[in-house]
Amino acid sequence: MNILFYDCFSGISGDMNLGAMLDLGIGEDYLREELNKLNLNGWKLDVTNDQRHGIFGTKVTVVQTIHEHVHRHLSDINKIISESTLSKETKKVALKIFTEVAEAEASVHRMPVEKVHFHEVGAIDSIIDIVGAAICFNKLKIDKVIVSNIELGGGFVQCAHGNLPVPAPATAEIIKDLPVSVGGVNFEATTPTGAAILKTLGTEFRDQTSFKIMRTGYGIGQKENPDKPNILRVHLGEADDSAAGGHTSYMVECNMDDMNPELYDNLVTKLFEAGAADVYLSSVIMKKNRPGTKINIITHFDHVEKIKEVVFKESTTLGLRLFPFEKHTLERKFEIIETNLGKVTVKYSYYKGELVSVKPENTECLKIARKTKIPLKEVYRIIMQSINGEDDKK
Repeated sequence: MNILFYDCFSGISGDMNLGAMLDLGIGEDYLREELNKLNLNGWKLDVTNDQRHGIFGTKVTVVQTIHEHVHRHLSDINKIISESTLSKETKKVALKIFTEVAEAEASVHRMPVEKVHFHEVGAIDSIIDIVGAAICFNKLKIDKVIVSNIELGGGFVQCAHGNLPVPAPATAEIIKDLPVSVGGVNFEATTPTGAAILKTLGTEFRDQTSFKIMRTGYGIGQKENPDKPNILRVHLGEADDSAAGGHTSYMVECNMDDMNPELYDNLVTKLFEAGAADVYLSSVIMKKNRPGTKINIITHFDHVEKIKEVVFKESTTLGLRLFPFEKHTLERKFEIIETNLGKVTVKYSYYKGELVSVKPENTECLKIARKTKIPLKEVYRIIMQSINGEDDKK
């Protein structure tokens, strides 16, 4: 399993990310050739070796060779990328990053996404930064992206709307629910472009992780900082496939003592529709010795916001708790087999390559039981005999 670990102790910007990718070993000529597939004029890449606090790396600057007065909408960006000759995978990742920024801007300015017009992020340099990030990501063939605590910086930043406090409003919107720190430096350490790259590519957000480092790349930032090196460090590593079942999930939970029990079925249904991996209810005794219900939802980071929305809209709770935790699962494979009762999907579970569990899909067994009028436990017995290669002598 190929892992990319973003160590964002000094934040991240689009050009720092490109510098780290080139420093990891992405060919400069390859990157230029791929970026030329955008058929976008008015830019050039300035790539140099540089250092901060004695740590050497690669510094990338996208230089605009023409002066633009264009404020592009998301539809304009989509047109540029869609009409390019880039690979389908690269287009998909790049558009996803831009959409992340567009949705953040729409939220900040309280307008529909299609009406948002990009200022800084719609400029040529940001287009190159974002598409370049997608090109490099797909070139490295990464299976998992782990992101450390993200330094946001401090002070103020000059934007199209004037001087704004750090983090810029779009950045603040993008990094919601991500682990961050502020004030480590007195400038904008993480830009909207950098935040969107992490939000889109990141699969886990935590500092502690275990993998074998193969290479390390350093992307040099544009600013000098006397207190800490203005550098983005990215590790390219490998993890044993047998440990691939370990990943970060999130637990969302809350307690309720005033909710009509008839409403729980609808709540649980909507939580699964919103992306919950599991939902369970427990009886608890709350303050003033009131009997109540504790609801726990296990989900992936990508679904946390939707889960929160369902909980607040469909239940009576006034607050919830959110915990990241490491979840380990068995490797699973599915196979459709022919049985005496017809075709059934069977789930095989493995631990370190060893088969430890075999079971037919419950929903399919239930359908067979209802159709044939055979008791469900008998359906299971017959199907398990077929799985084990045994004749049903009964």
